[in-house]
Amino acid sequence: MHPSIIPQLESLGYSVDYQPDISRKHLATIIHKYQGLIVRSKTSIDGPLLETANRLQFVARAGAGVDNLDERLLMKRKIQIINAPEGNRDSLAEHVMGMLLSMLHRIKESDDAIRKGIWDREAFRGTELGSKTVGLIGCGNMGCALAQRLGSFGCQVLGYDKYLTKPISSHYQPVSLKSLFEQSDIVSLHVPLTDETRGFYNYSFFQQFSKPIYLINSARGEILPLNDLVNLLKEQKVIAACLDVYQLEPVTQISENQKDTYQYLLNSPRLLLTPHVAGWSTESYQRINQVLVQKLARLKKAGLLD
Repeated sequence: MHPSIIPQLESLGYSVDYQPDISRKHLATIIHKYQGLIVRSKTSIDGPLLETANRLQFVARAGAGVDNLDERLLMKRKIQIINAPEGNRDSLAEHVMGMLLSMLHRIKESDDAIRKGIWDREAFRGTELGSKTVGLIGCGNMGCALAQRLGSFGCQVLGYDKYLTKPISSHYQPVSLKSLFEQSDIVSLHVPLTDETRGFYNYSFFQQFSKPIYLINSARGEILPLNDLVNLLKEQKVIAACLDVYQLEPVTQISENQKDTYQYLLNSPRLLLTPHVAGWSTESYQRINQVLVQKLARLKKAGLLD
């Protein structure tokens, strides 16, 4: 956490015990002391850990996704769940825009070629974003922040969200999944990792698009099976892809049976890869703290926290 979290929490009357290097085993032995926990993505909050957490009133996730939290159990025990997608949505949207423009205009490939002494202007002719239709799957904080930026490029922005009864932003046109399949040139995934979405965006799903697409995943790696992505790339169903998240992270620690899949992705010029940093900006590092503390303050004011 950015160190600004400590004085902000103290301003709400909390005593802060900051232990960024704590192990799960150690946490399990001391969790009974605490009214609240603030965690990042690598700490799983589940039944065994919560067994002795008798004083716990809230668990705050320093980021957007809450797939590392047992939401049902926390809700059953009336423990408040807080996350901060508002804190890193701008960072993610800017990062995706950067990846998308780099992919369409082949900026990384051009840079690599020049460094190798190759000057070939025709080989790196770009494609304009403004001529494309972008389909967003998931139109919450992240999808809407990206839609806002896409609009300034003149492209058509479509949005599909299974769980929204009405759009929460005017920056995209809400459509059915069928319409998104028919019209999209570029598809960007912005859904949380749940039992429903795990592995859902697979080979069969992308076969339903009426034309080859560019694909971006900055949500969660587990929603997109990479073996399927390799096949989609080989068949030209996916023209090129930007990935910020992966089924296994870090990708430097892959097992032998996954080696061929990852090696193909790492060697392909049609992939643009970043190490799960889309929402990881200097500004979001601090803004996440501000969002969490504001939400805690509201819960305290409502009498839901001591």
